[in-house]
Amino acid sequence: MIRQPIAPRATRDAVDRRLRRAYGFEEVALVPGEVTVDPAEVDLAVEIGGRRLEIPFMAAAMDAVSDPEFAVRMSQAGGLAFVNLEGLYARFDDPSPIIERVASAASGDEAAKVLAEAYETLPRDDLIRGLITRIKGRGGIAAVSTTPASAWHHAELAADAGADLLLVQSQVSSARHISTSGRVLSLADLTGGLRMPVLVGNTVSGAAAYQLMHQGAEAVLVGVGPGAACTTREVLGIGVPQVSATLEVAAARDRFAQETGRYVPIVTDGGMKTGGDIAKAIASGADAVMLGSPFAAALEAPGRGINWGMAAPSPTLPRGTRIRVGDQLPLEQILFGPSATSHGTQNLVGALRQSMAALGARTIAEMHQVEMVIAPSIATEGKSWQLAGRE
Repeated sequence: MIRQPIAPRATRDAVDRRLRRAYGFEEVALVPGEVTVDPAEVDLAVEIGGRRLEIPFMAAAMDAVSDPEFAVRMSQAGGLAFVNLEGLYARFDDPSPIIERVASAASGDEAAKVLAEAYETLPRDDLIRGLITRIKGRGGIAAVSTTPASAWHHAELAADAGADLLLVQSQVSSARHISTSGRVLSLADLTGGLRMPVLVGNTVSGAAAYQLMHQGAEAVLVGVGPGAACTTREVLGIGVPQVSATLEVAAARDRFAQETGRYVPIVTDGGMKTGGDIAKAIASGADAVMLGSPFAAALEAPGRGINWGMAAPSPTLPRGTRIRVGDQLPLEQILFGPSATSHGTQNLVGALRQSMAALGARTIAEMHQVEMVIAPSIATEGKSWQLAGRE
């Protein structure tokens, strides 16, 4: 028998430091405990930026998902939707023809060219004010999103227009941005001088999240590249599976709360399709979830049954692709049912409520304490007939 050489401990320790194991939704399972509760007694409410949400669901700031009308509908349902202040609705009086061209394009590459061309038109301040006014005028939560490069201008503009929440969102957010050109965004300066809460995303690092909280972030979004329409992981090779990323940022949140007495909610953003995925995100430590493509499937969404990544309009390095999201259904059915299928993509609120009840968790905070196990076979164990019979 040939003996394999054993690596020296110092070498193994170095590998462990450089290459740690990370887990996604399909690799873990939630473990029922000793207590169950009545689903009717489960409280899904959460506070984000001083706003109470009856359900911990947010719609992503994607043009095919969130326009002012959809934002109002999400508010009425008990959640919220972010509208992109650098998207099509801030650039055109009527973006419908562009969305139609994207939907009918013969290929994803052709759709990306349409978007790149459309984004050559600059956002307009009057349209941004109009977006916020339309949402507020119908009683919705005016939650808006911008990038760090435009944050100073859009923050002041949105605040003056009466926006309720501002999300400063980029592919990767950090407390330190090294640059020798342009005005460097200081989150501490922005949050200190602004008259509305500032949420920040995205990160997968506990250390980065901890620093963002110290700089005044009212919530931190977790996720780099997990979205169905995002290709950042393929194009740039960066990202961390969502369960591990959420666990790490949640640990930073708890440490920050213990040290300062201020609790900063975290939002798992992307990579979730089913009620089970959402339950696992909450169990990993998320206070709420942000969904893109699942909401793009709503009849009320503006995307006509398609969605595309937020970086798709880039003329030099697109990191998003157009996808078709399947059957379109009313938003009410996606959120609250009744479900007409067995694969977990409808009645997402009901599924989360039922999962929490089965685990004995009456609140989001209690859901953070449930046991999880690493279970790569959770989706396939005993399911050979189901898998063979799927169409």
